[in-house]
Amino acid sequence: MIHLMTLAAAVPQTVAWSPKVGIVMILCNILAIAFGKLTMAQPSVKPELPMPEMFGGMGFPALLATTSLGHVIGFGAILGLANMGML
Repeated sequence: MIHLMTLAAAVPQTVAWSPKVGIVMILCNILAIAFGKLTMAQPSVKPELPMPEMFGGMGFPALLATTSLGHVIGFGAILGLANMGML
């Protein structure tokens, strides 16, 4: 049986949070929302958001899907930029 501490030692060091990291995540989420708004067949499916005009009329499911994609893209971008030494 492999111990948890052995696995934890194999994980590479990640970058600490900073405003640069936050900006990268925000930009990735904005790009994912724009991409989702342009490519979804029905982005305004109910339930609606409290202020749907703030997100271009998107419904809650579309916003949840696009921000989930934005976070996946964001953590990939953050890890890649940190590995290249840019963060």
